[in-house]
Amino acid sequence: MKIRPAVSAAILLCCSAFFAACGNSGPANSRSANSDIKKGVAPVADPEVAVIHMENAAAYGDITIELYSNIAPKMVERFKTLAKNGTYNGVTWHRVNEHVIQSGDPLSKDNDPKNDGTGKSDLPNVPAEFSDLKYDTGIVGAARGQDNNSANSQFFITLKREQGFDNRYTIFGKVISGMNTAMLISGVQPKEGERPVEPIRIKSIDIVPRGEAK
Repeated sequence: MKIRPAVSAAILLCCSAFFAACGNSGPANSRSANSDIKKGVAPVADPEVAVIHMENAAAYGDITIELYSNIAPKMVERFKTLAKNGTYNGVTWHRVNEHVIQSGDPLSKDNDPKNDGTGKSDLPNVPAEFSDLKYDTGIVGAARGQDNNSANSQFFITLKREQGFDNRYTIFGKVISGMNTAMLISGVQPKEGERPVEPIRIKSIDIVPRGEAK
């Protein structure tokens, strides 16, 4: 099946905007097509899940994410580490649109909204762990810049099928509870560009055994 020019252009525009929001100004580099892609491996849920607690609990519920350590072990380990050491405490959902909600930038904790989306943790970047899993609704991916191996702390949740993201961003989990909260965040107004004017903050992310998640 041929992709119509208008559809193809929309996908490229979406991907270019995504890279720009991760702190880079250009489109994806050509290396994305040559990166190793893990194929034919079904995701296996990690024994632990991540529970995102929102600062404004009266307005927003929890978001629970199952983690795929068999698909992206390095990114899952990084996510768990940053959740446990408090890096994610107080970060905002700094990028909100009809495609994704994105968070995980330590710089979003400060009072300068202009640097939101450009920061990362003090730990080294995480190499790409691309797979042939599809970016369907609720997939959790690792945000990065133009370099395939520049994922670090930022992550995003897809709000619908995003074909343009396939094979281009590390998938390391999926929302199993609280997708309604993600959708609620995606519709918040007013915004400056893609950043909510009134910060929507994550209070904390708990890593707990799957059976203990509420």
